[in-house]
Amino acid sequence: ISVSLALGQQYSSLGSQPILCGSIPGLVPKQLRFCRNYIEIMPSVAEGVKLGIQECQHQFRGRRWNCTTIKDNLAIFGPVLDKATRESAFVHAIASAGVAFAVTRSCAEGTSTMCGCDSHHKGPPGEGWKWGGCSEDAEFGVLVSREFADARENRPDARSAMNRHNNEAGRTTILDHMHLRCKCHGLSGSCEVKTCWWAQPDFRMLGDYLKDKYDSASEMVVEKHRESRGWVETLRAKYAFFKHPTERDMVYYEGSPNFCEPNQETGSFGTRDRACNLSSHGIEGCDLLCCGRGHNTRTEKRKEKCHCIFHWCCYVSCQECVRVYDVHTCK
Repeated sequence: ISVSLALGQQYSSLGSQPILCGSIPGLVPKQLRFCRNYIEIMPSVAEGVKLGIQECQHQFRGRRWNCTTIKDNLAIFGPVLDKATRESAFVHAIASAGVAFAVTRSCAEGTSTMCGCDSHHKGPPGEGWKWGGCSEDAEFGVLVSREFADARENRPDARSAMNRHNNEAGRTTILDHMHLRCKCHGLSGSCEVKTCWWAQPDFRMLGDYLKDKYDSASEMVVEKHRESRGWVETLRAKYAFFKHPTERDMVYYEGSPNFCEPNQETGSFGTRDRACNLSSHGIEGCDLLCCGRGHNTRTEKRKEKCHCIFHWCCYVSCQECVRVYDVHTCK
């Protein structure tokens, strides 16, 4: 998926310019064919990958590994994704979910002629409401994500099996959290009639959910089987007394580095100079984030709006105050 991720960084402004599929570095033949067949929705694919990366950085902003990306590098996370760790599991899940989410949203907005609103899952309306608006066709978005992101994962080895599983876990999250969104109609906003449509959840909610799945990810072991096509690797839960992972759970089979110190081999940037929370005992607190090295403190002046007054009618006037904050960074 590293190529797919690089796509999000390099081609996130694709909306206004034509895409030359052959100029996207690192695409496997199946992805190249996909790009040419689905050229209209490639900007949405790129936008979805970018969305996934941004959500990863939000979710891990207080962790030792904070989803840092490297500019001008096809492997935008460096060597971090080379290992079959929890971090790799999360990146695959959130990026695949991002692609499905962005393509689904784009289709509902009418930006492509090859997709549109969902008319398959309507059923009879409920009491006090009727169908209206544009129901989002998440199944089409999931299909696109599966075709593009999983195109690289066709090897009979454990890493491909892990990536396919985590990609699907990310996409399934969207389908599981589709919900009815409604709008009221009537005099003065009264809700005499409601029109409703199927909608995706906010992507932040999906990010929160997948972060919980990261924290409870299942450790696996690799097993080899002889099949007609040769040796095939599969994954089995390492601990039989734990609940077996479902298709909605993340899986991994290699331990993570501690990310405390810079290490080119593992891709760790270390935590030196990272801002930490002095009052927290959690992972974002100075004790844990700084790995016991201690922290530095400096004061920082910030201009903020203050003493705001609402004037009838209708504007707000504010003064500008300078506040002094303590900023703590890891040694």
